[in-house]
Amino acid sequence: MIKKCLFPAAGYGTRFLPATKAMPKEMLPIVNKPLIQYGVEEAMAAGMNTIGIVTGRGKRALEDHFDISYELEQQITGTPKEVFLADIRNIIDYCTFSYTRQTEMKGLGHAILTGETLIGREPFGVILADDLCVGEDDGVLTQMARIYAKYRCSIVAIEEVPQDEVHKYGVIAGSELEDGVYVVSDMVEKPDPADAPSNLAIIGRYILTPDIFDVIRSTPPGRNGEMQITDALQTQAIRNMVLAYRFKGKRFDCGSVEGFVSATNFFYERWKNAG
Repeated sequence: MIKKCLFPAAGYGTRFLPATKAMPKEMLPIVNKPLIQYGVEEAMAAGMNTIGIVTGRGKRALEDHFDISYELEQQITGTPKEVFLADIRNIIDYCTFSYTRQTEMKGLGHAILTGETLIGREPFGVILADDLCVGEDDGVLTQMARIYAKYRCSIVAIEEVPQDEVHKYGVIAGSELEDGVYVVSDMVEKPDPADAPSNLAIIGRYILTPDIFDVIRSTPPGRNGEMQITDALQTQAIRNMVLAYRFKGKRFDCGSVEGFVSATNFFYERWKNAG
């Protein structure tokens, strides 16, 4: 039902300097696979094989990764190392990739609006690659797509976070519609802990209806003078309905060193046991 997925990937990754001085943070490897590849595989599993990536200066490696490297393939064809390219070859064969540049960093809302030319007028998924998610049975975006098929409105993924960490996230308040699914009544970007409407924090998975682009355009700058997707979604919640979904699975905040190391340890154990 939803065929397109957008990856905002223009950020600088300053928490990983100097590693990200010349390398996109989305290309940081978790064991032997870059962050963005995990995200694209999650989108593929949800049936979204038209991939739009919003890039910026210094992000050329993203395009190169999802392309054929004839010299490399020639070198390893017929050797035991050929198997290491099987996953990325499958992605290249199955998905269509398009790119556009975000020339200024004006917040996630602006990054999503920049991707309008890649999406058009249809519902779409959004993945922030530095939120690396592992679903219990199905991937998080697959879980969300099932909810979209039922309710046909914008959906954000949420998880409970400690109260002293709510200032790092967009936070929702709402009433439970069914198990783990909430109708959003309020949505606040990075509130002070004392003012937070709950400890249900939005993480980097969204399904958005195409009217979100017009809503973002008409939404004034919010916190830090940026175009906040949280503010636009709050408008959608007032006009129609926005759902928040407490997904089944585990999330690693790979935008932080601690989360990146935890993800590496988790996937290393999985890789070791599989091998």
